[in-house]
Amino acid sequence: MVNNTKKSFGILGGSFDPAHKGHLIITKIAIKKIKLNKVFWLVTKKNPFKKKSFYSLNQRMNYAKKITRGEKKIQVKNLDKIVGSSRSINVINYLVNKKKLKNIYFIIGSDNLIQFHKWKSWKKIVKLTKLIVFSRKGYDKKGKKSIVAKYLKNKIIFIDNKHLSFSSTKIRRQSQKKF
Repeated sequence: MVNNTKKSFGILGGSFDPAHKGHLIITKIAIKKIKLNKVFWLVTKKNPFKKKSFYSLNQRMNYAKKITRGEKKIQVKNLDKIVGSSRSINVINYLVNKKKLKNIYFIIGSDNLIQFHKWKSWKKIVKLTKLIVFSRKGYDKKGKKSIVAKYLKNKIIFIDNKHLSFSSTKIRRQSQKKF
């Protein structure tokens, strides 16, 4: 799909509350289709669009590391303290300016694309990275008609993946039922 001769990096960020096989599957698809050298799972302490996390940051980090064990191209990190923020734009600025990373792909689902224009400095995010959008059941049409999709025109890489039934929300609900 994409022909890269230089190193390329993916960012899949979020609360990972908890991480699940769906995250792993889309990461592997991105690595293969975009030919990414490394994907950073950036686990944030708090998602600014959610009230609070179900699992602690420690639990979420440990589970993300467990699920990616043996995956050499996936690195789980929490950069909130180093960067002083959990905002995507601040993390991207850190990776670009301090770590000198170039050729960065920002991975989101079509559900996030719908609200992406509400993210802090979203125009700068799409200027510093290439946006990869994975299909999410029930969100694709709205995502493709979103403010950001219209703004970027044909500059978004849409991945038409099989719909995955994995969901952090479903996992949390199942965990609550056990107690």
